Amino acid sequence: MVQCGTPASARISGMALPRFRPLFPAAACTLAAALLLAGCAAPPPAPGTARTELLQRWGVPTGIHTLPEGGERLEYATGPYGRTTWMIDLDAGGRVQRARQVLEPATMFAVPAGLTREALRRELGRPGEVQGVWRGGEVWSWRYETNDCLWFRATITPEGRYAGGALMPDPLCEARDARE
Repeated sequence: MVQCGTPASARISGMALPRFRPLFPAAACTLAAALLLAGCAAPPPAPGTARTELLQRWGVPTGIHTLPEGGERLEYATGPYGRTTWMIDLDAGGRVQRARQVLEPATMFAVPAGLTREALRRELGRPGEVQGVWRGGEVWSWRYETNDCLWFRATITPEGRYAGGALMPDPLCEARDARE
């Protein structure tokens, strides 16, 4: 058994137990847990996989979106600090049609301006961060896999429409660089 955290004593049936010494410091346990979870990620489902089998392997989605042509899109986002969002499209019969990781520049820049908030979320998944801006608009941000420490930022008009997006420096990297 791996013991993580702060040492503590306990009593069982009136008997005092000795304090334990953690095998790993708490920070190491957090890192180990994250790596274990990342290693447990299921591979993309094959076309034709049933919804019930998908849910057994992938778990509860972070979002469910109705597709305009029928069927549904299951969203599996890892944000706010994760850098992947899988969208798995199911047909009306509940079978996988396709699965794709959408947080990549080619997909993000292919999203047409003018989409509603809901349609943008159906395309890219939940944003990692939402900020309000002057006159009621918003800026939505997604982190994605990159060595350049950038994130994709989308402008939402006060009317709730996607106006466009850009890659910008991720403030988490700027904060990290300032500490170093």
